[in-house]
Amino acid sequence: MLQRSRFALAALGLIVLATTCVPLLRAQSPELPPGPLQAKVTTACTECHEARIILQQRLGKPAWTKEVDKMIKWGAVVDPSDRDGFIEYLSANFPIDRPPYEAGKTSAQKKKK
Repeated sequence: MLQRSRFALAALGLIVLATTCVPLLRAQSPELPPGPLQAKVTTACTECHEARIILQQRLGKPAWTKEVDKMIKWGAVVDPSDRDGFIEYLSANFPIDRPPYEAGKTSAQKKKK
């Protein structure tokens, strides 16, 4: 009985953590650049990881094609009619020749000053 209570308490803790902390992390994640399909790319990609993961990438179109296809295979919800648009958006905004991404300060870091 005690073990069941501990399990229930641990499960409740995970639920509270997931419902309070994960949305906060997403809220602090930087936005993707404006452009066609920005909202769809943001929705599909940030379902599993922060936008910062995308912002750090510098890939050519063939590599973005492989990356998008891999993410779709892993479960990213991308309408088949949007696949090419995703690749175009990512290739245009995060090409090989763009300088590396530098994260801006979060509001918490700005308050420390």
